[in-house]
Amino acid sequence: MFIVISDIQIKYDLVDEFKKWFSESNKIVSKFDGFVSRRLLETKDGKHRVLVEFENLEKFSKMHQSPEHEKLHSVAASYMEKLPEPRFYTVASQ
Repeated sequence: MFIVISDIQIKYDLVDEFKKWFSESNKIVSKFDGFVSRRLLETKDGKHRVLVEFENLEKFSKMHQSPEHEKLHSVAASYMEKLPEPRFYTVASQ
């Protein structure tokens, strides 16, 4: 399992709109081979993190290099104060 966790800063006045867009954009991402899940996490104090799971790095990379992802990333960035800060993981033990 390959996991990406990205800390994001959504523009304060666009949080609700971003949440709606995020749910809609999952319909596109979920069609990619190897997709497992994509979630928007929120802390009690309003900070956000995106959690993406794919079967493996290769399938994630293929999605990440697609025109669909490029468009989604561009739209997502328009909601954010700054670009995401992703960290990449593989499941080491279950």
